[in-house]
Amino acid sequence: GRWSPAPSPQHCWPYGSTHRKSSLCGKSFTRAGCLKTHRLIHSGVRPYICDLCGKSFTLAQNLKTHQLIHSGVKAHYCHLCGKSFNQAQNLKTHQLIHSGVKPHRCDLCGKSFALADSLKTHQLIHSGVKAFSCNLCGKSFTHRQGLKSHHIIHSGVKAHSCELCGKAFAQNSDLQRHLVTHSGIKAYSCDFCGKRFSEKKYRNIHLRIHTGNDVCCCDQCGKPFTTDAQLQQHMFSHTEERPYKCDLYCEICIYFYLVIVTRVHTGDKMNYCKECGRGFHTPSTLKMHELFHSGVKKYICDR
Repeated sequence: GRWSPAPSPQHCWPYGSTHRKSSLCGKSFTRAGCLKTHRLIHSGVRPYICDLCGKSFTLAQNLKTHQLIHSGVKAHYCHLCGKSFNQAQNLKTHQLIHSGVKPHRCDLCGKSFALADSLKTHQLIHSGVKAFSCNLCGKSFTHRQGLKSHHIIHSGVKAHSCELCGKAFAQNSDLQRHLVTHSGIKAYSCDFCGKRFSEKKYRNIHLRIHTGNDVCCCDQCGKPFTTDAQLQQHMFSHTEERPYKCDLYCEICIYFYLVIVTRVHTGDKMNYCKECGRGFHTPSTLKMHELFHSGVKKYICDR
C-alpha cells in the first residue's frame, strides 16, 4: 500500500487502570505512544491506502490485515463447519455462533444474538428504515445484503436448479424453500382449522380467510379470494376474455394457466403419486387421486 508520513503506530492495549486518557472519548492507555496512535482515529487522517481498491486506513497494521481480503487466502478454518476466514479474529468471532451463547438481546422483541453486530443489524428492522433502494424497480431494503440478493432477480440469472423437477431459482434460499414441497413436510399449520402448509407464506395467505384481513372479493358474485392473482383469474369467468392461448393444438384455453394446458398436450406429468407412481398434470388432481390410497371417503349419501 502507499504510505505518507505519519506518527509511527504502536500496538496499544488498554487496561482498566491507566494514566494516559483520551480527552475525546475517555479511552485509557498505559503508554503515551499508544494514546498518540489512538488519537489518529479521531483526527480522520488515513495515510495508509490500499493499492488495489483505494480504501484507506489510520494504521499500517489495519491496511495489512485488509490486504488479506484481496489475496484470497483464507488460512483460518472452523473445525465445526469448515468455513474459512482470512483473519484469526474473524474465525474467533464466527465460533461464537457454534457456542450457542447469545448474550446480545434485542430490547424490543427479545430475540438474542451471538454477535453484537448481528443485533445491530437486526434492530434496523424495528426502526422501519429501508435505506437501500433498487434503482430498477424502487423496492427498498433494510440491509445492503438484501438489496444485493434482490438484484439477482433483475439479472434474469437462475443458477439454482431443483434436481427433482428442474425448476430454477435466482437465489439458493428460494430453492431451499421449494425443496420442502417435494419432501411432503408441511410444518406450518393454521391455528383456526388445522390445515397445514409447506411454506409460511401460504399459511399466512390462508389465515386471511379466517381473519377477514385483506380478503379480495369479486364485485360480480361476492366470492372471496386471499390474493389479487386469484381474484383476477376468477374474473375471467364473468367475461368472454380468454387470455391464455395454447400454441400447440387447441385454439383457446379457458380458466387454466397456459403451462398446465400445455402439459396435457405434451404428456408432461410433473406430479407423481408416492404410492403407485402414477403421474398427473396438476397438484390438485394428484391430491384427489391420493384419497383412493388413504381410504378416506369424504362424501356420504344422506338418503
